[in-house]
Amino acid sequence: MATKKVTVTIPEDLLDEIRTDAAERGLSAYVAEALRFKRDRDRLLELVEWLQEEHGPVTEGERATALEGLEDLDAEHERRQAARKRKAGEAA
Repeated sequence: MATKKVTVTIPEDLLDEIRTDAAERGLSAYVAEALRFKRDRDRLLELVEWLQEEHGPVTEGERATALEGLEDLDAEHERRQAARKRKAGEAA
């Protein structure tokens, strides 16, 4: 992938924290990942705004239903991870 060197200004205390967190990956990879995350979040917010304009705001009932669905997905994910760990332990 092509890259380009740029200069940015970052508060010194934040830079110190980031360098500590990014030690293994490197500062450039850490910053690139953070920028991708921010860009993706901005795009999602634009989509939410458009959807709300088209369909109105999300109701509390819809929000509750979505959160329940996420909790179900999280529980299923945890069950699958536990099953994989058990299988890996049996194979060892």
